[in-house]
Amino acid sequence: MTLFPEDRVLVGVVKRRRDLRWLLDQRRYRVPVAPLPDGVNAEVLGFFLRGAVYYYAALRGVELVRRRDLLPNEPQHPRAEALYWLCQLGPVRETRPPIVNASRRAFAFVHTTWDRFADALTLDDLYRDSPYYVRRVYAPRNASMPYTTAGISLE
Repeated sequence: MTLFPEDRVLVGVVKRRRDLRWLLDQRRYRVPVAPLPDGVNAEVLGFFLRGAVYYYAALRGVELVRRRDLLPNEPQHPRAEALYWLCQLGPVRETRPPIVNASRRAFAFVHTTWDRFADALTLDDLYRDSPYYVRRVYAPRNASMPYTTAGISLE
């Protein structure tokens, strides 16, 4: 996987063991649409669990799906109709060393760049501003590139 300093990285939280198994076995990760309505605008996803970012993977594709389709065994869940971005991933790699949350900062997602991610030892390093790092940009590189919606309308 060839990565460039300006490649966008989105770090998300893996809360459940089931989600970790899904990430490692099926190379998939789900992101609620509500906090990221414009999509998962990143080339790489990082995965935070148990106090550190232990894994990352290249983003290969994104689909828009309902929670009930992702988790069919939970049809009565209060958010069964909620929309999620289903991210298909390349090989999941270990972050060495893990990027620890030494300050115990609360977050749902962290937007950063590959140069920061590759150098980071702590979660706070992902927010670093310095002339040595590229400027963080979060807009899609190609806004005309549509997401696969699997027949679901956002309207």
